[in-house]
Amino acid sequence: MSISTAAPRLSFLDRSRTREGHDPGEALRDTVRLAQEVERLGYHRFWVSEHHSVPGVAGSAPTVLAAAVAGATSTLRVGTGGVMLPNHLPFVVAEQFGVLASLFPGRIDMGLGRSVGFTDGVRRALGRGKEAADDFGALLAELLGWLDGTRSDHPGVHAYPAEGAAVPAFVLAVNEGASIAAAAGLPLVVGDLRGRERLLRTVETYRDGFRPSARAARPYVIVSGTVAVARTEEAAHRLLVPEAWAMARARTTGAFPPLRPAGRIEPAAMSPKERRLYEEGLAGHLYGTPDRVADELSRVIGETGADEVLVTTSTYDREALRESLRLLAGAVGQAPVGAGPDR
Repeated sequence: MSISTAAPRLSFLDRSRTREGHDPGEALRDTVRLAQEVERLGYHRFWVSEHHSVPGVAGSAPTVLAAAVAGATSTLRVGTGGVMLPNHLPFVVAEQFGVLASLFPGRIDMGLGRSVGFTDGVRRALGRGKEAADDFGALLAELLGWLDGTRSDHPGVHAYPAEGAAVPAFVLAVNEGASIAAAAGLPLVVGDLRGRERLLRTVETYRDGFRPSARAARPYVIVSGTVAVARTEEAAHRLLVPEAWAMARARTTGAFPPLRPAGRIEPAAMSPKERRLYEEGLAGHLYGTPDRVADELSRVIGETGADEVLVTTSTYDREALRESLRLLAGAVGQAPVGAGPDR
């Protein structure tokens, strides 16, 4: 089956995962190539992420990578999922998005998160502490002020060419972050699909507290999560294996590794703790045949009232990943490129 024609838009988030036997540069080039495939399939957005000092993720500079993606595509909306605002000066972030929006008018999204570096060492290198996340609301207001031209605390200073640029802003959030998005009158991006009750509470908090703004007249909800599609249930499940293994290794060794092929992971010995974490990492995601995934996405959309679904899939087999995206687009009746309004 396919989701009805009134279904929310479908978008994709790529984390530029590295793979054993392949250098980080190849992971970044894979991201650009994947964006071209996503555009051809009619997906609405393609977003990239921010991670620092993680050997399994090559995407440490999302605005730079977004520029490469936008330059290699022509109709796709391109953005960040997200720039972690506590790691950066809002003035510089505004300038970066101003440059992107000037180079690719009408196609750039500014997804913003409140996370800081994952370890004490990374946070020290960034010059930030854990408490920086608590300043997210103020940092967001400062950033939007630079874009709107309303900052007055530095007379004569302007974030050119960002000032006045129409760059849609989105907040990646859970818990208190949802309240910040609501108070600012911005669209909300929320995941993951495994914690359904928590997701529903977050969406409810956001909608209840939403204040219309010049950037969004009504609440706009994007739900995000891992989705894997193949022609058989077993093949779809195997797409999840490399990432589940990497997460288990990260939580047992402290290092998030490059992805390994599923065929090397499944027969490998694991400690009891690693095995438990690995099995937990496989559970709760949306995976299966096109019909099954379409049914499950319909259920998610019905429960959350989502306006858009932001899919992410990390796996070693790049051709299987592209096939998953093709099958998913067909399953949900993805609209052709250019259909519908800009957001």
